[in-house]
Amino acid sequence: MDFALTSEQQQIRDTFARFVDAEVAPRAAAIDDAHAYPRELVRKLADLGFFGMRYPEDAGGLGLDLSTFCLALAEIARGSMSLAGCAAMQALMGTKFLQLLGNADILGRLFKPALAGEKIGAICMTEPNAGSDLDGIATTARKVDGGYVLDGQKTWVTAAPVADFFTVFARAGEARKLTIFLVERDFPGVTVGRAIEKMGVWALPTSELAFADCFVPDSHRLSRVEGDGEEHLKKTLAEIRIITGAMALGVSRAALDEATRYAGERQQFGKPINRFQAIQSKLAEMATDHEAAVHMVRYAAWCRDTGAPHHKEAAMAKLFATEAAARICDQAARVLASYGYAMEFPVQRYLRDVRFTLIGGGTSEILKLIIAKELTR
Repeated sequence: MDFALTSEQQQIRDTFARFVDAEVAPRAAAIDDAHAYPRELVRKLADLGFFGMRYPEDAGGLGLDLSTFCLALAEIARGSMSLAGCAAMQALMGTKFLQLLGNADILGRLFKPALAGEKIGAICMTEPNAGSDLDGIATTARKVDGGYVLDGQKTWVTAAPVADFFTVFARAGEARKLTIFLVERDFPGVTVGRAIEKMGVWALPTSELAFADCFVPDSHRLSRVEGDGEEHLKKTLAEIRIITGAMALGVSRAALDEATRYAGERQQFGKPINRFQAIQSKLAEMATDHEAAVHMVRYAAWCRDTGAPHHKEAAMAKLFATEAAARICDQAARVLASYGYAMEFPVQRYLRDVRFTLIGGGTSEILKLIIAKELTR
């Protein structure tokens, strides 16, 4: 396969790189310190067409492939993982099922404004006793005249404090299988709970969410039939893993660049520390890890774009890219030594933020199980 970028892909990557260098990277520390959803930058990403990149033109999108989307997302993550998390949520999990399953009213009133950055979407899967274990989801949807009544508790809902609508997975029907619902924020019975304070990605708010006798009209059952939620989710998980890998590429690139810059400027014993073999070894290992991760993520995205088998490849790419990024950020902090521990330098932020990629889309332990199962089919 040919990994060379097309002229269109190069142009798009360059566009987002310039945007990040001018608008995001200089403000990255301030974005996090504010602990607030970066609405202005989210709107600017919408103006660049980011949220519609993966969606077809007849839905208001740009009709681009996942490979191109990952190039743009990696650039955003290079500038700010907080902004990249906001962007990824809005562009995929927050809007995917609306575009795929929503009716004309939902598409016009919620989906298209979300592409413009005017509405914010979130997805609700994780529960206090259900993370990687989908069978543990206990939120229920009871059928009543004209709709359903939802009851349950969700946690780790990304963007919940600012979201205008939620894609909710709940158990419905006699078989109590996962079914997808669209719940708008102003529906009675929806309560945004306590905020979850995190060690990183401070500008991406996360909280609990509760549903108590929450009526959802039939028009807001996104599932075509009761119980098809898990099938739709599994089709999306590979994509989630690939874009999480792309975010890891962004933060690892930032960490590698910062370590390389610092090593060329920092003087010890009369010469830059990049002249010492110990530092050279670290930089070489970091660069090699990053380059290998780039190729794995691009290959997984290419498999997805061409319709080739990609579930194992997506799990492998996410596993390697995120673990490599964690190593790179750690080594960058070691290159900077005491300054890697100082809040005035960005490496400490990279070191905190990279943990975000290790969790989203499945932990490394879960991914290893998935890869092993694919190998032994």
